Amino acid sequence: MPAIDFAQVRRQISMEQVLALLHFLPSRRRGSHLRGPCPIHHSSDPQSRCFWVDLSTHRYRCFACCSAGRQIDLWAAVHGQSPYAAAEDLCNRLGLPIPWLPSANLRRASR
Repeated sequence: MPAIDFAQVRRQISMEQVLALLHFLPSRRRGSHLRGPCPIHHSSDPQSRCFWVDLSTHRYRCFACCSAGRQIDLWAAVHGQSPYAAAEDLCNRLGLPIPWLPSANLRRASR
């Protein structure tokens, strides 16, 4: 299985794009910080503020289910996927090429 350049995926896909795909509606916004219901454990109250996102650092945290991470981690947690599958899925949904890392054999052959 080829390796994905996760750093490149994080650079080309913003947290805003992931939240839009998840149809996340914040109940509160202060600058680059959003609060709202958790898309992972599906908070029942639309005014819930247990889910926190910092758009400037592309990080999230839920204070109820204790999930935390970046945009790939969020997509993986919501859909029950591995980070690898989540990165592929996000790239495909957004119409972006998957940034594959060159294999070890290709690097040796090019020397």
